[in-house]
Amino acid sequence: MTLAKTAVASFDVDAQKSFTPLCPNELPVAGGDRIGAELNYMASLAGHRIGSKDAHTPHAPWVVAQHSEMLQPTGLAHADVTWVSHCVPGTEGFTLLDELPSPYDYDYFIWKGVEPDLHPYGACFHDLHDKLSTGVIEYLKAQGVARVIVGGLALDYCVKTTALQLLKAGLQVVLHLPACRSISEEGGVQAVNELLKAGAVISSTREELAAMAAR
Repeated sequence: MTLAKTAVASFDVDAQKSFTPLCPNELPVAGGDRIGAELNYMASLAGHRIGSKDAHTPHAPWVVAQHSEMLQPTGLAHADVTWVSHCVPGTEGFTLLDELPSPYDYDYFIWKGVEPDLHPYGACFHDLHDKLSTGVIEYLKAQGVARVIVGGLALDYCVKTTALQLLKAGLQVVLHLPACRSISEEGGVQAVNELLKAGAVISSTREELAAMAAR
């Protein structure tokens, strides 16, 4: 059965400059600045375009001064490990990649991590326990969306978690690898394996994605 375009959504997860070499003092992901065209291609196959951004105060309790201090347990319920400051509203790192629309031009947009003690990875919930919905799952279901094409930054954290949340909600997920980059190669491989196990399908080229989007 072929899906109507209106039943397909694309999801640009945290495609912000903070996660690219354009902001080397934040959380640069190698190649993170090269995914804009692939995210736009995803959107060309979908009837709805969804986006998300991290939006963090530099004074959050999980913020550390040096990269060497990252990934240490915080003891906080909804911010598991430490990170350097990133995606601060009003800074260059907070902005989306230049190739992408403004948040206003998306059909639905999420800002996450605004509360200082909440540092979620997935874009579907504001917390790590999947309690406080951002409303995106409800939006997708209200619009009759059945399949979501996912890409963004970084694959091994926010992209993976968002995709898993969508799958848990009963939506079909296509992960478009050319529209993703991971913090580590090992983390990227692990993320793909987790998503395959959870029921996602993976596209490695535009041709594969075009075939999968409406199938």
